[in-house]
Amino acid sequence: MASEKYAVGVDLGGTSIKIGLVTEKGRIIRKDNLDTNAEKGPAAVVNQIKLGIEKILEKNDKKIRGIGIGTPGSVILKKGTVEHPPNFPGWSKVPLGKLIKKEFNMKVRVENDANAAAIGELIFGAGIKMQNFIMITLGTGVGGGIIIDRKIYRGETGAAGEIGHVSVDLNGPECKCGSFGCIEAYAGKNYLIERVIAELKNKRDSKINRLINNDLNLLTPKIIGQAAAMGDKFAKSVIIILGEILGSGLASVINVLDISNIIVGGGISGLGKSLITAIQDSARSRVMIPHKKRVKVIPAKLKNEAGIKGASALVFYRS
Repeated sequence: MASEKYAVGVDLGGTSIKIGLVTEKGRIIRKDNLDTNAEKGPAAVVNQIKLGIEKILEKNDKKIRGIGIGTPGSVILKKGTVEHPPNFPGWSKVPLGKLIKKEFNMKVRVENDANAAAIGELIFGAGIKMQNFIMITLGTGVGGGIIIDRKIYRGETGAAGEIGHVSVDLNGPECKCGSFGCIEAYAGKNYLIERVIAELKNKRDSKINRLINNDLNLLTPKIIGQAAAMGDKFAKSVIIILGEILGSGLASVINVLDISNIIVGGGISGLGKSLITAIQDSARSRVMIPHKKRVKVIPAKLKNEAGIKGASALVFYRS
């Protein structure tokens, strides 16, 4: 349709960058995926974003309303500046919005990635009929977005919703944010894989070993989920423990905000229904009595497209 509006959505992750051309109704008509190259520093990451956008816009004949970017870290909205994103070595303050706008000469909006995913679920996905919900994204890190009265809640500086950095253990492992015992230090993809690898040494009969042909470099959350589906006790226990940790942290957030709807997205959420059930059971067991029956945990509808669609929605909607 000639009158249809389009935007570029950029989902910046610690491992990969997902970029798509999206309609105002949330239909992705073109998408691509690049390595983030986070270990090479800010300039390399920004260059990857530019390359990805250029590729999406190749031979484009549609009028683009702007570019939306969902990124880890705190974001100064008016300037599009990204501050101290976890899992991005060498970043302090990067004027990402300004750099991308200069390159492509169009409107650019930058938002925290979990906030962008929450906006995507609000507009296009599982939260479309909800007034209030908490979004938690499980990927390289653990992010969160808070929707109150169908508006994203950003807090005083724009950094609200960092659920991954709720501490669940006073003496727990150090997190890359500088604190200890954070949810992310247990549930972030890299932390999870490291812990499973360490335990696999004593789990020789686990189906995980067979699925990866005893090559630990091939281990992914998807493999853990497959092993659990095959009845592997160790894989099942990994998922249950992960759900218990996430639920215990979310219980504190539920008690503070009085919001009982939880939407779970991100790659690790692909571990399936058993993870969702474990999170819900754990949260219900720890919230205050009036909240127990109200707590509802559901999977994100947009799945891995939440970041792209949410980022594109930043161009169309003021939330």
